Amino acid sequence: MNSHYKNLFDLSGKTAIVTGAVGILGQRFCRGLAEFGAQVAVVDLDLDRCNTFAAELEREYATSALGVVCDVSDPISVSAMVAQVVKRFGTVNVLHNNAASKSTDIDAFFASTEEYSLSEWRKIMAVNVDGMFLVAQAVGNQMKKQATGGSIIQTSSIYGLVSSDKRIYEGSFYLGRQISNPAVYSTSKAAVVGLTRYLAANWGDSGIRVNALVPAGVESGQNDTFKARYSARVPLARMAQADEMVGALIYLASDASSYVTGHCLVVDGGLSAW
Repeated sequence: MNSHYKNLFDLSGKTAIVTGAVGILGQRFCRGLAEFGAQVAVVDLDLDRCNTFAAELEREYATSALGVVCDVSDPISVSAMVAQVVKRFGTVNVLHNNAASKSTDIDAFFASTEEYSLSEWRKIMAVNVDGMFLVAQAVGNQMKKQATGGSIIQTSSIYGLVSSDKRIYEGSFYLGRQISNPAVYSTSKAAVVGLTRYLAANWGDSGIRVNALVPAGVESGQNDTFKARYSARVPLARMAQADEMVGALIYLASDASSYVTGHCLVVDGGLSAW
């Protein structure tokens, strides 16, 4: 049987870097890339967790994996991370630029727009925007040196394209605390879209494709009030499951999307259709 189209999704022999790799979605993304044959660099802030998860990927998917610690907001740390990956695997073919700040001060992160501190704003932007640029810059530079092209996927959010509906958050809790969608999150995720399109337009002649993966709300511990109100705003009438983001990533990482760049692949259950 001719399996030409099926083979377009094959990532065997390719090296993929995933930042924010040990988070809820990050682990799913790493598993998907490994299952399709990629060698995976598991990149996050906790080296022990990265190493443990990399070993798990190697056992379960019979591929090579490497745990690497990296602070994406620090250019020296980013440069060292890319150098370590290249030393181990030789090339970088796929980058999933996925790291985002979860803030160490939850009260400051969820503060109202009127009371939001500039220090918290800058702390989030340092990871969500500066970090996104620094990692794309370093990996894009490596891909240009290789002269073999590559695929960069950057995680944005539906709230980088449309505003959140504040009515969803009335009486809504996540892991036992009141939640909202702060302006800094929407602003940073909108910046990811702008950066993605800029890089796509400027690196296309080097064969480097740059796209944004745009997830909507993923079920991960929100209370029933939030889930019900959010689901009422979605044509598919439910929140996403984490695994439902992986197929979109594999498409963008693989040759199946070889003529796709500068695109925002929205996985939102139809939320943005209304």
